[in-house]
Formats: sequence, C-alpha cells, structure tokens
Amino acid sequence: MLLKSCCLYSMGVSAILILIAGITLILSDVFQDILYSLVKKEVVLKNGTDSFEAWENPPPPVYMQFYFFNLTNHLEVLDGERPAVVEIGPYTYREYRPMEQVAFLDNGTKVAAVNTKTYIFQPDMSTGPESDLIRTANVPAMTVMETFKFKLKIETEFISALMKANKADLFTTRTVGELLWGYEDALLKALKVFQHDLDTVFGLFYKANATNDGDYVFFTGQQNYKDFARVDTWNGKSNLTWWTTDECNMINGTNGASFHPIIAKNETLYMFSSDLCRSMYALYTEDVSVKGIPGYRFVPPSHVFANLTVNPDNAGFCVPAGNCLGSGLLNVSACKQGAPIIMSSPHFYQADERFAEDVFGMKPNKDQHQTAIDIHPLTGIILQAAKRLQINVYLEKIPAFSQTGNVRTVVLPVVYLNESVVIDGQSAKKVLVVVAEENIMLNIPFLFIGLGILLGAIFMLLMCRQKEPQYTAAERQPLLGSHCQTP
Repeated sequence: MLLKSCCLYSMGVSAILILIAGITLILSDVFQDILYSLVKKEVVLKNGTDSFEAWENPPPPVYMQFYFFNLTNHLEVLDGERPAVVEIGPYTYREYRPMEQVAFLDNGTKVAAVNTKTYIFQPDMSTGPESDLIRTANVPAMTVMETFKFKLKIETEFISALMKANKADLFTTRTVGELLWGYEDALLKALKVFQHDLDTVFGLFYKANATNDGDYVFFTGQQNYKDFARVDTWNGKSNLTWWTTDECNMINGTNGASFHPIIAKNETLYMFSSDLCRSMYALYTEDVSVKGIPGYRFVPPSHVFANLTVNPDNAGFCVPAGNCLGSGLLNVSACKQGAPIIMSSPHFYQADERFAEDVFGMKPNKDQHQTAIDIHPLTGIILQAAKRLQINVYLEKIPAFSQTGNVRTVVLPVVYLNESVVIDGQSAKKVLVVVAEENIMLNIPFLFIGLGILLGAIFMLLMCRQKEPQYTAAERQPLLGSHCQTP
C-alpha cells in the first residue's frame, strides 16, 4: 500500500515538473535558439558546403520572358492620334549565371567573383521565333533628336537631313532578336564619321548576353550570418545595399538560394537595379505556400515609383530638375546614354491612370504585373520570385525635326520583361526536411505540456479513486432484505 502511494505521488510531482519544464521551454525559446544556431552555421560561403555549391552554380532554372508591344497605327500616331498596341509574347530565354574566377579573401570572410550571364532562347516556351517582326519606336533616332533638339538651327537641319538620307523615321520595324541583342543602325553608322567612338549597334540588351558586369567582392557570412552573400564592393565601389549577387537583378538572390536568414515580417528587403539606376526595397504583404513550403511574400510598394511629392528620394529621376512625369514612372535617360527611356511596371501597373489611358491596349493586372519574392522565413531561401519591369520611350513633337510629325506627348511602351524563378524539386525536398525538423523542435515544449497535463489528469483520477469510501459486504446489503413484507 505504501509503495502504491509513493508511485502515485511521484506521478503527481512528475506531472507538475514536466508541465513547468514545457512552459519554461516556451518562454526561453531554447529549441528555437538551437534551430537558429544550426541554420546560422549552414549559412556561410565555404568550400564543400551546400550553400557554397548553390551560390556558385544555382540549381533553380531562371527564365527571362519578353513581351513586346507591337504598334498597330504608327501613321495615325504621327497625325496626333492615340497609340494602339498589341502585346506579343512571351519570348523566353533560359538564364545561366554561374559564379566564375572565385577567390577567397581576408581569411575566408570575403570572396571575389564575376557573375557571367548567358541567355539561351527556348522555342518551346515562346510564342514565336526570334525572327518575328515588331513595329516600335526607333530609339536610336529618338536619342539623336533628343540630343540635338536644343542645338543651333544649322546643326538640327544637318541631322534632320542625315536622318532622311538614312530613312531614320520615328518608328521602325525590327525582329525580336535585333531589338533585344542588337543590330547595326544606319543613322548611328553615318554619325560615326563625325564621332569616332560612337557604337553603331543598338539593342535593348546589347552586350548583356554571355558577359559579366564587373568584379564583385561578397561577404561569406563567416563573421555574421546576416552578411551571407552580401556585396562588399562592385568594381571597387563600396557602401552598397544590395540583395546579393547581381546589381541588375533581384532574382539573383537565388544564387546561393539564401540571403538574410531568419526573415521577419517587419523586415525590409533591399535590392539594386541598374535598369532603374537605383536601390529598391520590398515589404511583407502575405503568407504563401510554394511546393508545400511556407513562405513570406515581399513586394516593392507603390511608394518606390511614386512622384517627388510622395517620395522625395525620386527627385533624381525628374530630368531636367523639377520635371517629374508622375507616379509609377522613372526617367532613367541619365544612365541610358541620353536615350529617352522611361521605366515602369508592366502595363503601367500602380502608375497614374492617365498613362494607361493614353495608350490603347494597356490592361494592368496585379497577379501578372507586380514584382514579388517569396521567401522561407527560417532559412531565407527564395522559394519563388518574379521581377517585372517595362521599358517605355518618351514620345514628343520636336519642331526642329519633321520626323516627329504631330505626335502627341505620350509614354509609349516598348517591351516588358518577366524574370522569374521557382525553387527546384531537389532543393524543395531539402527545405521540406528543414520544415519538418522545425515543426518537431518547436513542438517539443508543447509535447511536454501535453504530457504534464495528461499525467496530472491520471494522478487526479487515481487520487479520487483512492479516497473513495470502502464498504464491507454486510454494509453493501440493501436496507430492506428480501424477507421483508409490505404491510
């Protein structure tokens, strides 16, 4: 009997201790800290690690899709009518971006490399061949007119005559391949006689294929896991706030499949885009699931493209000073050799409504046209991402050049790109293992609490049964025996 009581009370004490242990584990975040420590150890660029292999040669396929806007009424536009365009695409390219010339520096705390990007056309994922013809703005001619519009009359007349001689009109018809990767322009070739260093080839992504954009030095994360793959210098320039490996491209965070591990919803993610000549940032918007992996979605807010009155940081895009186009557009002509290039989201998504209304064929749509990145919060691994930007040109009548006719002032869309990536199957399996381990470790305290409650309930039940009164056989007999008779 004594042994039974000792066991019973031991159970009660154990229930209380286990319950206290579970609550203590929750309050102290012990298992969460252990999990974070394990993640931090893995997030480092070091030979032989999975992180380094994925950073050096990223496994998820990256695709670049181009959607062109074919101008269907160019003659009417010259007479002052509103432009009408038809979207044609996608023209899809597989993007390869291995790290090359890798060399570790400063006792392994930094690593130098160049990031060569190569684009291979994917016919089976495209709406047509690269030989498809597109009618669009003649950017070289527009750039020349923009350069000379305030020059002396004799100079503008000479340039205008040169344009007529070389049939350089406001609009041109070129193949997809030419518009993207370059073609020799007759006007530029003629101007080279007067300016010997002038490049006679023009393309929206000329010299961007099978090339790198310079020398990078990255932090390896050895000293601080949050510095993993963060750019220290690019071509000798420091004090950069970029996501990871490519100053042109947010998607390149997939190189190494990780950045800023242990992502919080209130964290601001930064990137740099040479397309926009500026840094950008993204904020948390919602929880998502990609291939069964939970993630946080981050999206650049409309504030990034807002006009000067809303976002003073965009003052530099008012060219000349004080000449702001409105929300949703950024004038990047200053870093495009004077070409009247305007950047926006596809179909002028989140821009002032007037820009979409100025062009027939614009249909802004959040799901198709917003830039977004989905991240696994524990590891910082990019699960899915899409960078979407539109290249436009600024059309206006220039009295000194008859080639502009009576064209109305309008921002004309030329092409928009969708650079996207989704985590590959092998990487997804690895992350799912981490997710399972995370769930197990984070639920251990709750298992303690559950076990403590269960043992406590059993203890209380046994105690109640032990205290229940014990009766003899005689006491259990009914008060009125079977021999009693009713009166």
